[in-house]
Amino acid sequence: MSDFVNCYESTTRAEAYSKLEFANTYHLAFRDLPEIFGARVKGTAALDFGCGAGRSTRFLASLGFAAVGVDISPDMLARARQIDPGGDYRVIPGDDMSTLPREGFSLILSAFTFDNIPGMETKVRLFGGLRELLKPEGILVSIVSTPEIYVNEWASFTTRDFPENRNAGPGDEVKIITTDFEDRSPAVDILWPHESYLDVYRRANLEMIEVRRPLAKGDEPYRWVSETRIAPWAIYVLRRSS
Repeated sequence: MSDFVNCYESTTRAEAYSKLEFANTYHLAFRDLPEIFGARVKGTAALDFGCGAGRSTRFLASLGFAAVGVDISPDMLARARQIDPGGDYRVIPGDDMSTLPREGFSLILSAFTFDNIPGMETKVRLFGGLRELLKPEGILVSIVSTPEIYVNEWASFTTRDFPENRNAGPGDEVKIITTDFEDRSPAVDILWPHESYLDVYRRANLEMIEVRRPLAKGDEPYRWVSETRIAPWAIYVLRRSS
């Protein structure tokens, strides 16, 4: 996996990704977050880890959080600043979080970031670093793709051109095309099932306090495909292990 290339580190993908909204399949990833935050977050200092073009950072700000968005991609952050000139967006090189305040955040959100990060050790190191940024009572919310997203059709995605996804195992590369924007080049993600995430969290000294796999209710203004029957996302709510 040493030659894995993150497809989101490109100007073309940054331009396309900046146009995504909270509609269609993505609606399910964000729908329950206000409820989760309201019940579990004490404080307003928030970090959006892997913020991309700033969609989730702006979402946090709309809920009243003082949000900092960080990413490794200058192209993504350039688009974030164009859309939101008043936002706080910062480049972090690799997994270097030394410029961020230790125990400084009541909430850390990671939306889809770990779909594109290969390797158990790298995931553990990053989650361990994020743990150090959490206030003692803080929570980390990690939204990731379920393995099912790569073998079904969705309102926002298609995988029909990649039957090889069905033979992928934990840590293997899988491909998916986002149909909500004009760039139809496939994203290359890393398949990482529930049991593997539980192992990562345990090794990073994080405790899972809740997991949700949101389904569509059927009355939303979107043309669902598989979303009422199969969960495309898993939302993990984590805290520091004692």
